[in-house]
Amino acid sequence: MKTTLADLVDTLGSSLHSYVAAAGVWSFPGDEAIKLAIVDLVDDQRSLADRAGRLLAERGETPPSPVFPIRYTATHDVDLGAMLPRVLDGLRRQIGRLQRLVDAGGAAGEIELVLEAREASLQHADVLEELARGGRSGAKAPATAP
Repeated sequence: MKTTLADLVDTLGSSLHSYVAAAGVWSFPGDEAIKLAIVDLVDDQRSLADRAGRLLAERGETPPSPVFPIRYTATHDVDLGAMLPRVLDGLRRQIGRLQRLVDAGGAAGEIELVLEAREASLQHADVLEELARGGRSGAKAPATAP
């Protein structure tokens, strides 16, 4: 059975938005706000996953290495604006998964990290939803503490 921290690393690391940032998907001019919002989201989530990985390593456990589904490779030639609804759907599912981890309980420090990940993800979802509505939100979601 996976630990809460291992589940957190997997949940944060194998998302479509993580893939978009890692793969360097090309975007049309004008999609910069979307691209920057996705990069901000992934940077915050990567920081949280790294913290969870360090806690696992301190316990002598090997942190998981999240993998991306092969279907993500079909996104390379898709406009980021057109892909934004899929990114948001995946982010909402991810937030739901984080809530289920909280509901399942666990050690206080682990649950606090999951709650931090959920709250940061909700804030980033607000920014991305504004962009999906056609706004050009210059607001950045707050970065998480290291």
